[in-house]
Amino acid sequence: MQLMMTLTAAASIIVTIDGPAGTGKSTVASSLARRLGLEFLDTGAMYRAIAWRALTSNIDPRDTVAVTELALASTLRFDWKVDPPELFIDGVACGDAIRTPAVTAAVAIVACNADVRRAMVRQQRAIAAAHPRLVTEGRDQGSAVFPDATVRIYLDAAPEIRAQRRSEQLSAKGVHVDAAEILQSIVSRDASDRARSEGPLVRPEGADVVDTGGLDVERVVDALEVIVRRHARAIHELPTLGTRSTDEDETP
Repeated sequence: MQLMMTLTAAASIIVTIDGPAGTGKSTVASSLARRLGLEFLDTGAMYRAIAWRALTSNIDPRDTVAVTELALASTLRFDWKVDPPELFIDGVACGDAIRTPAVTAAVAIVACNADVRRAMVRQQRAIAAAHPRLVTEGRDQGSAVFPDATVRIYLDAAPEIRAQRRSEQLSAKGVHVDAAEILQSIVSRDASDRARSEGPLVRPEGADVVDTGGLDVERVVDALEVIVRRHARAIHELPTLGTRSTDEDETP
């Protein structure tokens, strides 16, 4: 039996989960949100949506001006009535189109655009204002977007472990990529995320750190639940641990 752990209906709570690519942020954030009875804000998908729209509009992701104009003109919203939540950009459902290798390559460029990040931060804060009961994940959620969040968590894992996870995910989908290339891509992405001027990847001050390297999904979510229980006074009559997630890591 799957136990559901919920917060009091009237409580507003923001739980941020940050960390580098491949630490399982999307998977555990989605599972944690279900346990808590909160909504899951997938910020990585938002950047992917902008990258996807740029590609389908024949805009070079490196054209910072054009991509910025696109981001400023776009409206992103989530439909939380379905599981997993469906992301729409200007009324168009993104679906799996934002998970292609082409979009993955483009989003690394788009996410380094400072003006695009500012536009996404505004949209993320607007979403949180309208839906103030969220688990949100990304690279800068606890440090820049929601520095006053109720709970701030930072996930980490060695690059080699993250590369192995990504390789296994791709293999399960029938996509075979050289392991060394995946590792190099992750190392390069980490360096790029940490070096950017706007919303760099950092451990938010005061955040709880969880190393996911030796833990499966359920154990990570259990650890996060304990952290939230400790920090969030709004939690009421929580049942015991025990929910297992089968989601895949989106690794945005």
